[in-house]
Amino acid sequence: MKELLLYIARNLVENPEAVTVTELQQEQDLTLELRVAPEDMGKVIGRQGRIAREIRTVLRSYGQRSGVRVSVDIVG
Repeated sequence: MKELLLYIARNLVENPEAVTVTELQQEQDLTLELRVAPEDMGKVIGRQGRIAREIRTVLRSYGQRSGVRVSVDIVG
């Protein structure tokens, strides 16, 4: 899942080498913290949060297939 989030985020931003993802595992829950360069935050979040919402949707559906609840936090 970490690799999927990295792939999506790196293709959205201008500065792909600044993208990092941290995994926090708790039993059946997985939290992914996405960090990007400050100037790329708008590209990852999108207008009214649409892109961020769709990233979360894709990762949740991918997690359901493997029986893991996934949440994505975009950290500034």
